[in-house]
Amino acid sequence: MQETSGGAPDGQKVVCDGPMAIVGGGFVDQGLLVELSERGVVLIGADGGGDAIGAAGLVPAAIIGDLDSLSDRAGWEQRTRVIHIPEQITTDFQKALYSTQAPVTLALGMTGKRLDHTLAALSAVLQYAPTRKLMLVDEVDVALAVVGPIAFHAGARERVSIHPLLPISFERSSGLLYPMDGLLLEPGGLIGTSNEGTGGLVEIVPEDDTPWLLILGKERLWDLVEQNTPT
Repeated sequence: MQETSGGAPDGQKVVCDGPMAIVGGGFVDQGLLVELSERGVVLIGADGGGDAIGAAGLVPAAIIGDLDSLSDRAGWEQRTRVIHIPEQITTDFQKALYSTQAPVTLALGMTGKRLDHTLAALSAVLQYAPTRKLMLVDEVDVALAVVGPIAFHAGARERVSIHPLLPISFERSSGLLYPMDGLLLEPGGLIGTSNEGTGGLVEIVPEDDTPWLLILGKERLWDLVEQNTPT
């Protein structure tokens, strides 16, 4: 990990060469945090998410936020970098996003416990999807923010959900039980949840670069991380 000039208030941005995980105060699988750390993923606490990392016996590379939820700020400042951003225009997740850079960013603890936090996380994903690879991870799923087409392998009858963050038209698909050729998906209209793979390569091609979510089971997390990490 290195630090360079960026949008953080002290003139420095936390920059990682490999995957990063931003951890919030929602549901967090402590076992997964340990696995992430063992695989070399850099852990960043979004305010109280620093405590969630600490509860797993780990020390985050940085804690970023308005710090209204972080316990023992002074204690944390003795152990790691703490970036206090007092502005109240953005959420702690957004603060962590504009203060960091990584080729792939996982987001844990951004869903669950409070619906408003979940919706805010989706809004942040929509905002940042055009400029960085983002994945929301919850108890059972991983949701990859996709811009443009994607291809991946899925087993027969494996759940493959496509969720529109904005109205988006799809040119074609292959490898899905329910083809998406010519479909318009939109919030409040037709959505693509609970589709299935037919076994083998899945290709999904939208008509433009409107961001959308590909939702797979949590067991596919490392497949998606590896596929979206530059070599």
